[in-house]
Amino acid sequence: MTPERAAPARLLETFLPQIKDTVGDFGVLDLACGSGRNARYLLGHKIPVLCADIRRTALDEISAEAAAEGTPAAVWQVDLEKPGGRPLAGKSFDVILVFNYLHRPLITGIRHCLVPGGLLLFETFTRQQAAIGRPRNPDFLLEPGELRNWFEDWEILHDFEGGDTEPRRFYASLVARKPAA
Repeated sequence: MTPERAAPARLLETFLPQIKDTVGDFGVLDLACGSGRNARYLLGHKIPVLCADIRRTALDEISAEAAAEGTPAAVWQVDLEKPGGRPLAGKSFDVILVFNYLHRPLITGIRHCLVPGGLLLFETFTRQQAAIGRPRNPDFLLEPGELRNWFEDWEILHDFEGGDTEPRRFYASLVARKPAA
């Protein structure tokens, strides 16, 4: 019996048609992919994904499971928070996923490595989250309006900031398309 797999983010499920329409030669980057729940969902839909995370064990598990299911996943072990590092420099992606992760120095890199017309799905915790649970470190929590402000010059397809009861959390989510020209 296989262990129950974590469900993909609802935002990802909702915007799957737009992701399918956007993916081209550069594929999808699942930034700080963790256990790979979102990457596995896209791979199940035959969408190529590069899973980026610092944890080799998690990447190996994603890779092995994907290969066993006939949808090989590309993995990239990377320290996204290495001081002075620019891990996204010189890279290009059609779609970038960022879920439950925040490292502000990466925002410029995300903006640059998404190809024109590319799609960004970004969802992470706001500072209100600290009142009910983890994370509590302000470095990992968005300020009000911060996520939207970073991408306000892009086409905003979805924008939410607030709370949810299942699971109980405070977060902001954004789906934005980079201008084509």
